[in-house]
Amino acid sequence: MVYNWLESVQRYIYPPTCLLCGGAGEHGVDLCPDCRADLPPNHNPCRRCALPLPPEAPAGSLCGECRKKAPPFERSLAPFLYQHPIAELISGLKFHQKLAHSRLLAELLLAHVEQEMDEAPELLIPIPLHPSRLKERGYNQALELARPLGRQLAIPLDFNSCRRVRPTPPQSSLHKKERHKNVRGAFEIQGELSARHVALVDDVMTTGHTARELARLLKRHGAERVDVWVLARTP
Repeated sequence: MVYNWLESVQRYIYPPTCLLCGGAGEHGVDLCPDCRADLPPNHNPCRRCALPLPPEAPAGSLCGECRKKAPPFERSLAPFLYQHPIAELISGLKFHQKLAHSRLLAELLLAHVEQEMDEAPELLIPIPLHPSRLKERGYNQALELARPLGRQLAIPLDFNSCRRVRPTPPQSSLHKKERHKNVRGAFEIQGELSARHVALVDDVMTTGHTARELARLLKRHGAERVDVWVLARTP
């Protein structure tokens, strides 16, 4: 309640401004109607991995890869495709210290989650950075997104149990065949999880290998269901 009051005061003193064009925001969000309409929606995604499916595929279908070999996570929510202009907002947060983007991006993800979530998880886990990357960047963008989600949905946030113990090159810099090997053994879970249902939070899903690796680990440590919540999916 106190947080919501402070946020209302802040928005009154500093009215929302579109982070893409600099125009006036709308409905308390730092995005104008025209720029909001330009965001690339992830229409008709695979229920399991959020890969966009052909328009003729029935809603809630699975992609060919998930039908052939189901990933260890049960559901992925990704409201956008990783394209202009959502890509610029994510890159600003991730690589250019634009922490103001985290509020808008979390609000966009929250709106989608509230609409599409079929069962609320008991715990949110932001995908961790290796300590060396965290020191270099100064913050974990996944944690910056997860904090407001946990607060608004009243879901506990756990950013200590899961650690990245091996530094790895960014998945986006690797070929598809190299990405699975890149994250193998990169994470560690401390102790057993008390939550049955966990949601992993991150900014972008590319091939999904990071989420697969973490979901496997979480299930070995007590989780029964793992979902993945990301802002954008690479087509």
